[in-house]
Amino acid sequence: MLRRIFFTALLLLALAPNARAASSAWQKDEALAVRLISGVDAVGDSKTVPLGLDVVLAPDWHTYWRTPGDAGLPPALDWKKSLNDDDNLAEARLRYPTPHRYSAFGMETIGYRDHVIFPIDASLREPGKALTAATQVDLLVCKDICVPKHFALSLTLPAGEAKKSKEAAALQEAQASLPGSPESSGLAIRRVERFPDKIILTVKAVGAFTEPDLFLENDKDILFDRPQITLSKDSRIATFTLTPSDELPNDASLMNLPITVTIVNGTAALEASIGELFQPQGLVSRYAPLLKLLGFAALAMLGGFILNLTPCVLPVLSLKMMSLLQNGGKSEGTVRRSFFTTALGILFSFFLLGLGMVALKMTGKVVGWGIQFQQPSFLVFLILILTLFTANLWDLFEISLPSSWINKLDPHEHPKRAGDFITGAFATLLATPCSAPFLGTAVAFALAAGWRKILVIFMALGFGMAIPYLAVALFPHLARALPKPGAWMVILRRILGLSLLASALWLLRVLGGEIAYEGMVTVGTSMLIIVIGLALHHVAPRPRFAVAIVAMATIIAFAASLVTTPPLQKIDAAWEVFDESAIQKDILDGKIVFVDITADWCLTCKANKKITLNRQEVATRLFNDPKIIPMQADWTNPDPKITAFLQRHNRYGVPFDAVFGPKAPQGVMLPEILTPAIVLKAIHDAETGPCNDVELTC
Repeated sequence: MLRRIFFTALLLLALAPNARAASSAWQKDEALAVRLISGVDAVGDSKTVPLGLDVVLAPDWHTYWRTPGDAGLPPALDWKKSLNDDDNLAEARLRYPTPHRYSAFGMETIGYRDHVIFPIDASLREPGKALTAATQVDLLVCKDICVPKHFALSLTLPAGEAKKSKEAAALQEAQASLPGSPESSGLAIRRVERFPDKIILTVKAVGAFTEPDLFLENDKDILFDRPQITLSKDSRIATFTLTPSDELPNDASLMNLPITVTIVNGTAALEASIGELFQPQGLVSRYAPLLKLLGFAALAMLGGFILNLTPCVLPVLSLKMMSLLQNGGKSEGTVRRSFFTTALGILFSFFLLGLGMVALKMTGKVVGWGIQFQQPSFLVFLILILTLFTANLWDLFEISLPSSWINKLDPHEHPKRAGDFITGAFATLLATPCSAPFLGTAVAFALAAGWRKILVIFMALGFGMAIPYLAVALFPHLARALPKPGAWMVILRRILGLSLLASALWLLRVLGGEIAYEGMVTVGTSMLIIVIGLALHHVAPRPRFAVAIVAMATIIAFAASLVTTPPLQKIDAAWEVFDESAIQKDILDGKIVFVDITADWCLTCKANKKITLNRQEVATRLFNDPKIIPMQADWTNPDPKITAFLQRHNRYGVPFDAVFGPKAPQGVMLPEILTPAIVLKAIHDAETGPCNDVELTC
């Protein structure tokens, strides 16, 4: 009954007059009504125009997908009448929304009921010139019987500024229902197994599977039965087993059959082409998951190594430089143990970081690289540590082990191992607000996988970051060649302490972006009180008094971070505030959207802004070109919408930059480190299609 009311309402709308509606007249009979629609009311100056074939079906009638199943025919559109200079149509490609499966008379068919809009990508011969899109439409519709339908539809769009038509929202919804990529669908094929009599696909979903299905296409017209579906306990992994409906043709084999799969999970769908992959008899296919993991681990190692060169880790180098100078002239064994212990501190810290990510993920929390810097209490902790290290380098106090421990150990060597270990752990903490090439790819792979892979990738990151320290541990004669310690080191300690103080002040400024101004001042004052208290203790030693001052100031600092209200997001004046819902609307208008997600604590983001995004050739294009809409989001504080957007694009940290446009509606994802050539090429690709020449001379 509801379906009859729905169909009647749509037919009444079809009879209503079109007030500058960008659509053709409805053509209808007892089974269906069809028309052409456009997302814009004029052609504008874009090379493409979003069109759609709007089909309303009477109750119990259905039409077909491009691969209809056991019976049926797909829609056929003939545009020959408009493929000329006068009508200005260069090409029109019909696209298919996610279909549904229907069973009738013992047969499986694939298609659509009630209401479906087929998006059409229409290219113009001459941008800016009026378009006449005329097509002959052939549809097969079925109920108790199947009836072929033929319609002649025509739609004219005038020249002029392209504004959204009243059909734009419906067409945008249809485009959103198209099967997409792993990033947009939240689905990923984890394994494909081929056997002589069946094909097995293992698919993982970001969330739980709801109403899963799979449609398989091939160039041999081999039909497959409805898949057998097995879900894991948490419903996040689905195993699809597909068997042919009939005997295979003589020239066909499931072992090397190229296939296209459309995997459905509720309203989301993934489309992927699969060649001769994962054959279970071959060693490469058998160990393909392991080889893939090793490949990402290698990327993680490289990214971890590059972290040593980022501004985040530079303050720690001052600490290790002092250690290196203190080891000057000492035995190779002493140097080796010192640097090996620092490497061990890095590895242990990355292991703990990986465990933390696993724990957060298992509890359903949001995970990402550097998310701890969104927590004011963590920033206060780092500021406190940096303040204490600064005071230590200025000889205001010494860090030592308890005397009972020292008596049991070598009094000359072992107490220093604690400082070496802490140096490695501290380097890891400061590394997390920075992103390096290859690091984002490896972390995204890890955080989208299970706990074992998360730990493997994070340990690989740690090993990569520890490589310089391990190198000195293996070749300790490098450190022995340095000058022996002397009075000159006192001046050097003061200078290096200033670098740590600068880092503490930077983190204090970052804290000011997450809590109110009064809270930031309170934390800064508390750190100053700590330094004054330690200085007084240094002049007139009173241990209990110094400990009381440090403890009280620390408590006040942490309390300030907990009770203050976070400020509003800060977006640069030249940028528009990020609005994910507006991206597809802007694309329909022929616009290009450049999305930049940044954070106050992300030094890589600031480097990209200064070195690339603010350079004249890039800034002129981003901020002065009316076709480009620059959008910026601030991830300094936790934001579920921004986090969800990142994860849908398989990213788990910042910087995140992507370009969306008519030729790249799913987005062109940019690397962590930007250059002007990379940004300009991405804009070009999103507007006119991929160009292999990075200098854009093609």
